[in-house]
Amino acid sequence: MNDVTGEADELYDVIVLGAGPGGYVAGIRAGQLGLRTAVIERAELGGICLNWGCIPTKALLHGAEVARAVRSGAEVGILAQAPSVEVSALVAHSRRTADTLAGGVGALLKGNGVDILRGTATVADKGRVRLEIDGRTRDLAADHIIVATGAGPRSLPGIVPDGSTIWTYRQALVPDEIPESLVVIGSGAIGSEFASLYADLGSKVTLLESLDRIMPGESPEVSALVTKSFNRRGITTMSSVRVESVDVVGSGDGGATIRTSDAKNGEQTLTASKVLLAVGVAPNSADLGLDRFDILDKAGFVTVDSLGATGVWGLYAIGDVAGGPCLAHKASHEALRCVDAIAGVRREPEPDDWREWVPRCTYTTPEVASVGIDVAAAKARGHNVATARIGFAENGRALGAAETEGFARVVVDADTDEILGASLVGAGVTELIASVVVARTAGVPASVFASSMFPHPTRSEILGEAMSAALGRPINSL
Repeated sequence: MNDVTGEADELYDVIVLGAGPGGYVAGIRAGQLGLRTAVIERAELGGICLNWGCIPTKALLHGAEVARAVRSGAEVGILAQAPSVEVSALVAHSRRTADTLAGGVGALLKGNGVDILRGTATVADKGRVRLEIDGRTRDLAADHIIVATGAGPRSLPGIVPDGSTIWTYRQALVPDEIPESLVVIGSGAIGSEFASLYADLGSKVTLLESLDRIMPGESPEVSALVTKSFNRRGITTMSSVRVESVDVVGSGDGGATIRTSDAKNGEQTLTASKVLLAVGVAPNSADLGLDRFDILDKAGFVTVDSLGATGVWGLYAIGDVAGGPCLAHKASHEALRCVDAIAGVRREPEPDDWREWVPRCTYTTPEVASVGIDVAAAKARGHNVATARIGFAENGRALGAAETEGFARVVVDADTDEILGASLVGAGVTELIASVVVARTAGVPASVFASSMFPHPTRSEILGEAMSAALGRPINSL
């Protein structure tokens, strides 16, 4: 049924709903290709990632890293007083970082001839968008509509964030003070990062996970090392735990009581100054008019092909709203290939395993980075697996920096010389994983990767050595 009557107020080639890392990249690329484009955003340019996720979190984590470096300086002969954290200044640094980049997004869109429309949009019909701005309605038309509305934090039944005692990531990014104690529910990337961050800032942190290990999306080998590292730093980790309830004590001044249960210990009661709910995200697909097209799965994600097409004429979806992994760089990548397909610049679909080659980075201490599949998955698929693990304790740069915790694991098919995956744990590994991604994208065999020249002394050498070891020719390890 068509809800729109009459002529459109404005005609476009492309309309993008949402200005996060998927939406604004789609808008910029469409503008570059000469398409008349509008991007509609009801909140901040840059979306959750830039304003309330990836960027401000990393700014806070940098402050925590500085505090940790000061505390550990004695290991390399630098003696200093125990650092104190001025929370307001740290939060201000985080907000300045986000605001600077958000301003840059606006400039990039305008510089590429893209109209930025502020308001709430719904897909009124094929090729039609209804925009609400300050109580006024505009009807827009476009041959191509790209939904890039992202996702928001999930809740648990009966546990509702109140913004004061029970937090989502938004409140965790702008604390008035560092809580004496913090219980984090969920140990995915968001939960683990905040657990690591607040532990470094001085909170007594407990990290809860309903599955059998923390960071369940990573390999058991990675999870085990991070668990030991967290425990050594004073972070209590509890897996296979069900959270039954969270009750705010009084008006919240008394913190919260968290009731849990597990098969081994039965029911337990924890207390904390604050509780952070970090149990994943849910797609922002409601109230967009998409239900009329029968393109939403049971969880509310938009069903699309590898180029973002929904199967409905002129309607596409990219980023978190189109399914996981819910990562900013995945959204931006999808934006480029979707718009290029719309413009006829490319037609070929992505390979079936493209989602496995979205790099995963978690900015805890130690950092975690992985891509592709692990040893168990490779064997299950029938590969003749060659693998090697090299520890950072064997790397000169890491030794000199007194950052030897962690390792690099690579997985190779011994018959085809194909790189199947890599997992890294340690300082700076989120910067290293890109070389594996580039090699895989370019079709570089493992033997060629191993023969490449890695600068010395750098942490990057660990990947070259691991790849050589997997092929049976290690130089600096046994």
